[in-house]
Order: sequence, then C-alpha cells, then structure tokens
Amino acid sequence: MEQRPPRVLKVAWVEEEEDETSATLLDLLLERGVSRPEQVPAMVRYIHQWLMANDSAEPRLNRTLLHLAEAQPNDAVMTLLRVAPSCDRAAMAMWKTIMSSPRTAKLAQRILLDVLGSWPKHSTCTSDGDKTGVFALAATVVMWKILQEPCVPHIMMVRSSRLLVHLLFQVFFSTEETPEEVDTFWKGCQEQHGLATSPNRFAVRTLKSLLCLEQYKDVVMAMERRCGWDTLLCADTQHYAVGLLAREMSCISIRSCSRIFRYLLQLLSTQEPRWDLPALAFLVEVLEHLDLSEREADRVLQIFSRHLRSECRERRRLALKGLLKLTDNPSTTKTMWSLTESLVELLRDADGEIVKITVMVLSFIILDSDRWIGSPIALQLAEALVLLFDLASRETLHCVAEFLKRRDLVKQLKNNLWMFADSLVRTAWKPQAQPGEAP
Repeated sequence: MEQRPPRVLKVAWVEEEEDETSATLLDLLLERGVSRPEQVPAMVRYIHQWLMANDSAEPRLNRTLLHLAEAQPNDAVMTLLRVAPSCDRAAMAMWKTIMSSPRTAKLAQRILLDVLGSWPKHSTCTSDGDKTGVFALAATVVMWKILQEPCVPHIMMVRSSRLLVHLLFQVFFSTEETPEEVDTFWKGCQEQHGLATSPNRFAVRTLKSLLCLEQYKDVVMAMERRCGWDTLLCADTQHYAVGLLAREMSCISIRSCSRIFRYLLQLLSTQEPRWDLPALAFLVEVLEHLDLSEREADRVLQIFSRHLRSECRERRRLALKGLLKLTDNPSTTKTMWSLTESLVELLRDADGEIVKITVMVLSFIILDSDRWIGSPIALQLAEALVLLFDLASRETLHCVAEFLKRRDLVKQLKNNLWMFADSLVRTAWKPQAQPGEAP
C-alpha cells in the first residue's frame, strides 16, 4: 500500500511528459511548415498520429495539413493512403480537412482517381523515397466515406464521370481477379467499417451512392428491377450490364453520358485495356444521342474498325452495331468506305446476327454512296452474297431492303433471289473510269 502513491505519481509524471513532448512536436511542426519536400510524408504521418492520440481537433493542425496538401499533393495523399489504408477515424478527419478547400480537394481527387483506376495497386514514389504500392480499394474506401458525408464537396461531383468510369472498371477487375494480398487488406477494411461484402459488391455499392447523389435514383432502381447490378457482378455478362446502365442514364441526362463517352473515348484511343468490352458497350449505347465532331467520329471509327477483326464475337457484334448507328452521321461516310474490305470478309462469319448487321452496314456504305467499288472487292461481295443465297438468308436480305427503303428489292426478294442479287450488284458496282474519262 505504501508503494502505490509513488507509482501513481510516476504514471502521472510520464503522461504529463508525453503531453509536453506532443505539444512540443506539434509546435515544431507548425513552425517548420514545408521547409523541404522530403519532410512532408513524415509530417503527414505525425499529424495522423497526433489525431489518433487526441480526440479534440486542432485548428492550427488543419491549416498545416492544407498547406502540405497544396504544396506537395502527391506526397500528402499517398502518405495518408499508406499510413491509414482502411481510412480510420483520424484519417477521415484529415480527408475532410483536405476536401474542405476547393484547391486541395481538386488536387487530391485527381490523385485518388489515379489510384482507384490502378488494379490492384498504384505505385508512385513520394519525396522521401517510399515506393510502397497503394491498393486501389483504399481509394475506393475513401471515396465511399466521403460520399456518405452530409455535405459532399462540390468538386467531387465535377469529376463524377471519371469516378463512375473508374468504379465500373474496379467492379470488372475485382470480379475477374482478387489477389491474396488484396483479400487480406479487404478483411481489415471489413473489420474497420463493419462491411459484410466482397470487393466488387463494395465497388457497386459506392457506384450506387454516386448515382443517387447525382439524382439518378431512378437509374439505380431500374437497374435493380432488371437485375442489372447482379449482371454487372458476373464477368461474362458485365458488358450487357454496362450497356443497360448507359441506356438508362441516356434517358435522364445526355450531358452526363456525353462526358462519360468522351472520357472512355480518350482511354480507348490511347491504350488497349482489358476492360475494353464493357467500355465499348457504353460507347455504342449512347452513340446515337451525341453530336460528334469530325475528329471524334474518326476516333470512334478507328476503335470500331480495330474490333471488327477481333476473335471475340461480342467485340465484333458491338463494333458492327456501332457502325450501323454511325450511318446517320454524314461526317463518317468517307471514312467508313475504307472498312468495306473488312466488312465483306465478315459476310463469311458463322454467326448469323453478325452477318445480318454486316449486310446492313455494307448496304448503307455502298448503295448510298456515289463512289465505285474496285473490281476485287466487288467480286468478293458477289461471291459472299451467293453464299448467303445458298444458306437461304432471306430474312437478312429482307431487313437490308427495308432498311434501305427499297420496295423494288423487297418485291424481287419475294419472287426471285437471283433477280434480287442482280439488282443489288448492278446498283452497287460501278466500273472504274478509264484514263481521260469522267468517273
């Protein structure tokens, strides 16, 4: 009993000493500011440590954090993701501070989007030489937490189209493969936030939150009614779900769909991503609602032409469907002519639907153009059409005639297939002009 008071005094003295040390370090931190870039990561880690040890906020600390995030945004954001990947209480307080300023919020969101779009990890070197990778799911957790706040920063909604794209692709990646290290990290997040869901379902949950904030609750409900969210969680059917989402969104806001379209166009034009199939599905579904510039139309055609020769049946089908929708765009007529040879080859495809769409696209290119077809391609076309006649593809040809509004062809198709073929070839093929003659 006699030793008890000294022990209490000793503990009290130690606690007082720790408080004084913490206060001293805090003052030192505030005095130094950002004197050297390589010090920023250590300062961010200390702020997180201080907030974990103290319940009350420190206004001066918030100002310092904003200063760090503005001066060295990559160091501040990446260090915070590394020190608290599951976004604990202190980390969330720091994110809220960073997002409270439009300038730092803009910088931080750009970096978070880069991390979110890199599966499974995003690697970058901070000023202190740290190259530790950051899980894409860590950025998703941060976005999800921010979207739950009563007042979501306006800057978050400004780049919502990019956030939506990256969330969609994270659903794709996390469904396709979840490495063991990602699974281990996710278990920690589940314990931290009481989440009983898989990574891909969590990405869908975050996506729903984003859509609701953008006043797309009807889209969320429509996807629910048509089992779109479950379809999105299956690797083999994700492109169907993305197409459905695009159709539902285009009924409400063409402007938002246009922003998403142009971002996808940018991504697909500069790289060959694994997620090009769902991206292609979105492009095709909203294509008819957009007013494309000549440059954009050319970029779309380049993407579609690349997929015409794909071994994947769905990629070929979507590319053809997109070309069919582009037939209403006058600026694409000349460029589409260059695809004639590739399209004629597709007439030999074993898939009846692909052949049907191919015939319709070719019909527009050839019959609605005043250009002549070179003899080799014309012969290939005639040969392919004969094969179609042998297969009795009367339904396909009937669709072509109706699409072209050619009643004469419809009538001939009913009476005589060879008469139909003769009229089609005579209309389509024009002999090459001889030297000195007008074409």
